[in-house]
Amino acid sequence: MKHFFVFRWFSSPFRYAFAKLKKKLGKLDRLKLEIFLVIGNGRKVFVKGRVVEAYRQSRPSDKKTALQNLLATLRRYAGSSVPDATILLAYGSHQAELITDSEGLFEKMLRFSDAERQAVQKIRFSLVPEQGLVPETGWVERSVHWIRKPYPRAVISDIDDTVIISKATNIGEKLWLSVSKNAYTRRPFPGVSEFYQLLTANGEYPVFYVSSSDWNLFDLIRDFLSYRNIPLGPILLKDGHINLKNIWKSGGGNHAHKLEKIQFLMEFFPEQRVLLIGDSGQHDPELYAEIIRRFPDRVEAVYIRKVRQGDAAREHNLNQLLPPNKVAWVKTTREALLHAQKHLVV
Repeated sequence: MKHFFVFRWFSSPFRYAFAKLKKKLGKLDRLKLEIFLVIGNGRKVFVKGRVVEAYRQSRPSDKKTALQNLLATLRRYAGSSVPDATILLAYGSHQAELITDSEGLFEKMLRFSDAERQAVQKIRFSLVPEQGLVPETGWVERSVHWIRKPYPRAVISDIDDTVIISKATNIGEKLWLSVSKNAYTRRPFPGVSEFYQLLTANGEYPVFYVSSSDWNLFDLIRDFLSYRNIPLGPILLKDGHINLKNIWKSGGGNHAHKLEKIQFLMEFFPEQRVLLIGDSGQHDPELYAEIIRRFPDRVEAVYIRKVRQGDAAREHNLNQLLPPNKVAWVKTTREALLHAQKHLVV
């Protein structure tokens, strides 16, 4: 399998060369170290983050105007990713060096001895200073999100048009929502908090969010989930760098990366049964069908929110892969909630 954390060197050679030139000339602004994932399965820890030019961002508020939110979006997407930066990791008695790829991303699978598995609770990250690189901060510390045992279920959920109203099938509406709203003014589908609290036993069971949104939206999605009382969990987004010139592509394009990321989660937590939630607007039904084929008896149920007129063939193909009442095609989250209460052990 080609894991989702394999570096993607084929993206924008011009942007990569330009960022390297800025670095060599010492023209990069102060740099920001962003940590996205620090998850462990009891034996290993996977870390992922990136280095970008730092930008000053105000806290979101439900009082912000569309213009203020637009300016915040411009700041979020204006910075350049930083390739070939050196990151130092410290964990337990070990240290490791990572080099950012052409998207400014870095990732690594850390392995521990039996004695260290219980002791290591935090990972420390630092951007190594060099000519042309000025770190915004020193060491950044993150707690490991340990999931050491299988739970009765884990939820793997899409985000756009599944949790958050995004209008992903309409580029104009999607772009306007993206640039004019913030984490406090974006709207969830009615009942999402109650539904996800039910499925996760009020946050006791793990939940993972896998989306085609880009990493620039990581903080917005995290803050949105927290503000709307939707159970928090690791967020896995699309690696391709989005900037002001191609912001309209955010959330679009090829969705194969979602299959890679879900497969990674299935392999990283090999004894865990999962429940999949998505929508029919893009390719979730086909991606989830493939996961069921690759991991027989590991998928408890699937919920698909119907975005537009149903496609009988798509529904039939997915319905054949699980027992009756384990695939639900719903128009509202309320329908999904009622179905779960009736057909799932919660």
